[in-house]
Amino acid sequence: MLHTPTGGAGNGTATAGDRLMSIGTVLNQLREEFPEVTISKIRFLESEGLVEPRRTPSGYRKFSPEDVERLAQVLRMQRDHYLPLKVIREHLDALSRGEEPALPAPGGARDLPDGGGEGDPDRPTASRVGRTELLVAAEVTEEELTEWESYGLISAGPGGGYDAESVNVARLVADLGRFGLEPRHLRAMKAAADREAGLVEQVVAPLRLHRNPQTRAHAEATVRELAALTVRLHAALVQTALGVRLH
Repeated sequence: MLHTPTGGAGNGTATAGDRLMSIGTVLNQLREEFPEVTISKIRFLESEGLVEPRRTPSGYRKFSPEDVERLAQVLRMQRDHYLPLKVIREHLDALSRGEEPALPAPGGARDLPDGGGEGDPDRPTASRVGRTELLVAAEVTEEELTEWESYGLISAGPGGGYDAESVNVARLVADLGRFGLEPRHLRAMKAAADREAGLVEQVVAPLRLHRNPQTRAHAEATVRELAALTVRLHAALVQTALGVRLH
């Protein structure tokens, strides 16, 4: 895991001793902890002033280790605290001034009061977030989320809440939208993901039905491993089809 920094954003310069990295190298480092991060996401965070990499005379971005740590901190606060970028920026600015601002408890660690909250779809739990919180965390509008739901890209659970991964989906759909890719264009991706999930389910279904609790627990570990492998394969196939490399 990357360590979190306590300093502010970079000033666009680097000392000779810094080990500067390309954006592709930064992406590979961040993906160890944040598999959903994309190059467009890094560029977007730069455009929002949350990181300021050095630029070469040719205009290429070069990131210092401190830049990478700062990006990790931003992504971690989005993932664990569901904070909008404005709040994250204010928090980091306070850190750079030597202050010690407190952050709200991570979404996965907040507990419901005894006997309450079950009927509140906007109250976060360890496995879901509410609609309002998803909108804030992903920095999208109600109209955008409604449209994405109409195309099946995001869906609420039986209780009206959303699983935490829906936040990542919303952010990625928003990132792709900045390149002109509309929800109707992404239906093929959703269909492919559903087919891949179906293949994984076929593999683990016998394990989940087993009487042995250890075997059933192994099924869940197998699901996670297969999910990671299918994501990596999908990324590799797309890169091969486009003839590009990210590092």
